[in-house]
Amino acid sequence: MQTPPHVAEIVGRLHANGRQAYLVGGCVRDILLNREPKDWDVATDAPPDELTRLFDGANQIGAHFGVVLWNNVEIATFRSDGPYSDGRRPDSVRFETNPVNDAMRRDFTINGLFFNTATNEVLDYVNGRADLANRLIRAIGDPTRRFAEDYLRMLRAVRFAARFGFDIEERTANAIRAHSREIVRVAAERTRDELTRILTEGHARRGFELLDNLNILEYILPEIKAMQGVAQPPEFHPEGDVWTHTLLMLEGLQNPPITLAWGVLLHDVGKPPTYEVADRIRFNGHAGKGADMAAEILGRLRYSTTIIETVRDLVAQHMKFIAVPKMRESTRKRFLRQPIFTELLELHRLDCESSHHHMETYDTCKRALAELPEETLRPKPLLTGSDLLALGFPEGPAIGKILSQIEDAQLEGTITTRQAAEAFALEQFPR
Repeated sequence: MQTPPHVAEIVGRLHANGRQAYLVGGCVRDILLNREPKDWDVATDAPPDELTRLFDGANQIGAHFGVVLWNNVEIATFRSDGPYSDGRRPDSVRFETNPVNDAMRRDFTINGLFFNTATNEVLDYVNGRADLANRLIRAIGDPTRRFAEDYLRMLRAVRFAARFGFDIEERTANAIRAHSREIVRVAAERTRDELTRILTEGHARRGFELLDNLNILEYILPEIKAMQGVAQPPEFHPEGDVWTHTLLMLEGLQNPPITLAWGVLLHDVGKPPTYEVADRIRFNGHAGKGADMAAEILGRLRYSTTIIETVRDLVAQHMKFIAVPKMRESTRKRFLRQPIFTELLELHRLDCESSHHHMETYDTCKRALAELPEETLRPKPLLTGSDLLALGFPEGPAIGKILSQIEDAQLEGTITTRQAAEAFALEQFPR
């Protein structure tokens, strides 16, 4: 097992001072799964005051819990936890000298493993290696107690099961179902971060199927739960209802940015409230309705304004591809040159491949985006507002309208020079 030099330095310094020091948690799990660890954590019997002395400049990110951050590695004193009255943090902690006690307060067996870099030995007090081999997510000890300590662990169970393709052990799963409604007690920001990971770390479909199976979905995203059983016109959606269609799209995500992942999940969120049967099943105005709902959902989860607005635009515009074959050249170029268009196009691809499989418009847009040079999509303005004022046009909103129509003509290829733009303005907009 190869330990990065900066991590080896921490372990070595603790050993040199007569202290126990082990790699612990996710990094041990990932190494045993032949995955590259994202984070490194070290557990030790050195008390907090000794840690701050040994690692000068360490950031005391959890002084009360004996945790410091040094060179991007969390170093924590072995501890056992008291009651969790706030459902997130222990009311008190007791620093320990035995790693067994530290292992018993952790969430899942696969995260409760220690590794001794000096002997290349895995210390397993919770049968975590067996659960790794059997591909199981199992709470350490009593699952009801583990989740009551921090109900976010229910979402973490889903995330790990989805990411690794594991099952959730029966007692652990039953405890989640029994207490699923308690997920609303978790701070929105923490729920947001787990949902983001479920959507972006791989196997998002599996993650959302688990959220539904464990009865969590209805409490954190009731608008997504409402997609189930909402029929769609079979000529356009032979795959089935809105929920099935969305799951297929989630399955197709490959390392998506946050905004695309949420755009896929929410692109049809407006269908349940706009469902009607006329000549056939219709969802009139579902893109606009969905955009408003997406903004409300992401606002509820405390996302940034930038993310909310981007996802809102993706949802609002996902149906515009229907009009592409009939768009004027200027309208089509404006559509293609949007900052969000790469994500919008990928959303469209997933939408088509998860329904009717008609890819003609996607291919047309992808080809145009590749072939049209930047100066064709975003031509340098032939005239400015100052130029129009110099020609005798009065100040006011008409200036913007004139400039927009001149740019339309540029994009259409009917005006290519400053002189032609001036003639156009004078002819079309008498002063």
